[in-house]
Amino acid sequence: MRTEIASAPGSPDRPNEDWVGAVLPASGQGGVLVLLDGVTPPAGTDGCEHGVPWFTARLGGSLVELSGSRRDMSLREVLSASIRRTADAHREGCDLSHVRTPQATVVLVRWSSDAVEHLVLSDSILLIEDAHGAVRAVLDDRLDRLPRTVLATEATADAVRNREGGFFTAAADPQVAARAVAGRTPAGQVRALAALSDGAGRWVETFGEGDWTECFGILRKEGPQSLIDRVRGLEDADASAGRTRLRRSKTHDDASAALLEP
Repeated sequence: MRTEIASAPGSPDRPNEDWVGAVLPASGQGGVLVLLDGVTPPAGTDGCEHGVPWFTARLGGSLVELSGSRRDMSLREVLSASIRRTADAHREGCDLSHVRTPQATVVLVRWSSDAVEHLVLSDSILLIEDAHGAVRAVLDDRLDRLPRTVLATEATADAVRNREGGFFTAAADPQVAARAVAGRTPAGQVRALAALSDGAGRWVETFGEGDWTECFGILRKEGPQSLIDRVRGLEDADASAGRTRLRRSKTHDDASAALLEP
């Protein structure tokens, strides 16, 4: 099993709000990969005293534990239970009804000798390479389907956050798990897997340097850190050239990437 993970904060002045974990049992039978991209709130507006890094660490830990120990649960059930656990851990003293309560995008993968199960919620990315080398991107594209004007300001984006007709993240409502994109692939049809937060996915989605197959090639040949380094170089160059691609987006976003070859 080859497992490589890299993660970098968007700014040295702020904690990294991404969270990535992979568990490979000593038996060598199966495993779990979790990648979360915490959603940064405007300063002081999330109604929570703990913060996003605390939230992603709690949620990520629960997802890893339940995915590995409760194989009788579907991944949607695992996500629902983990959201509930995490909400219960800070229900007292925090306003979980706040639209900006700590939340995250989710990529969750669990594999065994029989099958690879996957779940994606919001705009992180899962790449699945099949036995013939073809790469399939598993995406929750609700954000992409929204008009750009809706996402232009915090106020209009929050109006469609975790709402019907908008987009969904893992926050405090366990029922959001039903909105996740989920599926199952026979193990013999999967050669390798990769998970990216949208900060690392900028190489394709923001800068158009290649497609997901070419992105997967970089991960395999050069490793996840190289992909992140490439994105950082593109971000710096674009910021210096008038932000033609980044526009109003932050120059550097937290970026995480994981590659697994069972």
